Amino acid sequence: MADHERAGQLAQASDLTNIAQLTSAYYVYEPDPRKAAEKVSFGTSGHRGSSLKRSFNEAHILAIAQAICAYREEQGITGPIMVAKDTHALSESAYISALDVFIGNGVEVQVQTEHDYTPTPVLSRAIIEWNRENTAKADGVVITPSHNPPEDGGFKYNPSHGGPADSDVTRTIEKYANALLSSGLVGVNTCESEDVLQHPKLTFVDWRTQYISQLDDCIDMSAIQDAKLRLAVDAMGGSGAKYWTQIAEHYNLSIEVRNAVVDPTFSFMPLDKDGKIRMDCSSPFAMASLLELKDNYDLAFGNDPDYDRHGIVTPTHGLLNPNHYLSVAIDYLCKNRDWDSSIAIGKTLVSSAMIDRVVGANERPLMEVPVGFKWFAKGLFERSIAFAGEESAGATLLDRKGNTWTTDKDGIVMALLAAEILTKTGKNPGQYYDDLCQQHGTAYYRRVDTASSVQKNARFKDIRAYKVKLPELAGDSVSDISTKAAGNDAQFGGIKVTTDNGWFAARPSGTEPVYKIYAESFVSEQHLDDILEQATTWVNDLLSD
Repeated sequence: MADHERAGQLAQASDLTNIAQLTSAYYVYEPDPRKAAEKVSFGTSGHRGSSLKRSFNEAHILAIAQAICAYREEQGITGPIMVAKDTHALSESAYISALDVFIGNGVEVQVQTEHDYTPTPVLSRAIIEWNRENTAKADGVVITPSHNPPEDGGFKYNPSHGGPADSDVTRTIEKYANALLSSGLVGVNTCESEDVLQHPKLTFVDWRTQYISQLDDCIDMSAIQDAKLRLAVDAMGGSGAKYWTQIAEHYNLSIEVRNAVVDPTFSFMPLDKDGKIRMDCSSPFAMASLLELKDNYDLAFGNDPDYDRHGIVTPTHGLLNPNHYLSVAIDYLCKNRDWDSSIAIGKTLVSSAMIDRVVGANERPLMEVPVGFKWFAKGLFERSIAFAGEESAGATLLDRKGNTWTTDKDGIVMALLAAEILTKTGKNPGQYYDDLCQQHGTAYYRRVDTASSVQKNARFKDIRAYKVKLPELAGDSVSDISTKAAGNDAQFGGIKVTTDNGWFAARPSGTEPVYKIYAESFVSEQHLDDILEQATTWVNDLLSD
């Protein structure tokens, strides 16, 4: 899919979402539960949609919140539910709807002081901290569509382990929520005329100060302070903008915080590769403004609106490929954290095989899972996973003592880890990755998105590895064909083909009519092209059968 002609250029007035129209549609438009596109649907990261498309409206959130209340009762969860929101326009409306239902069901609710914004990792940590100290367990929701465009909304449920809910949980919530939609919301309890924003069941907590004061448990903040690095952050108008300002003050760091203003149109953003406004800190187009200033700082960072993703910018290498930084972070942590050597390193099966080589060289077990951070949450909570990362620039880790930090992705910690690496090694993460290539070979990695259809994408589910015949790939003998992740034997909804010198994986998008082919070669860029060319032809033929 070709890049848009204005990709990387600042948004114009004609690119901006009409926020008044978007918000009105949230309350006025009624979804039709008979239409699949208008039902509650939990993908890899919660329910997402747009009020303008009748896929994220008041009825959806009332139904989901009531379904969560029923799930809590079924599971015996009697502690508070913690509610976080990001800076998307629909997050504000959904926040009030969710409070209305939770409080209407008699649930104790905790929110950030002054109804302020809360990053995903902070919510995760707050749940974990509460449950360490209380017998009545807490859970939470994060109201965010992550890096999606301004017109989108999102709603995620995090159970008592603090991370994303697994498929069994989300299927239960989804099924009940859709039943409520079909019944016209009969059975949904709300506060009716009471003021939910000042209700006695509502408790305000300063999660921001708590989280920031504990950062030194996870990252060597003293070393970063002593190094006097020149740092910059593109806050992307997200939920963690105030966090970066307070981190700089608390730890006496030199951090220039850019785009800290809350603007639901995100008008300060450069357009992404497809010409849309998308707050994707792993995209060189979305990060174009910060990349122009890369030579002014020792390191620069970016985070998406809910701060579960990270983008790392160095003066020598620009915006790092997320796979490169994951490899660097893993190698550094294996060498600089006193974690038990039996604890695994987690990766998604479409992440770089450089990670496999790094983990093997550090003599640690590797756990490879399908796409979606939910597959890591339990292992992080139980401390059987020391670090978990995915190719889309999301990761988290145990703290410096080997205790659980978060069970959801933490973009703040991953940004600060890059500063620690520079401080302790004298090399920025880009230079560190060059050293890894000298040790393990150079990896050539690319993802290609191909226009598809709902019907064609559905055919991925019918692929069976034992029926597939592909003896060679780009001149190499195929050593493995799989539709399951090696780490947990879970179906990942696609197919992966591996040789000694490379691999490709194909899977449908969970949010749009495209399918994605990920490929990597340890031979050359041309070899990667050959893998992708053969993979694209082969997958197209496979789906057309």
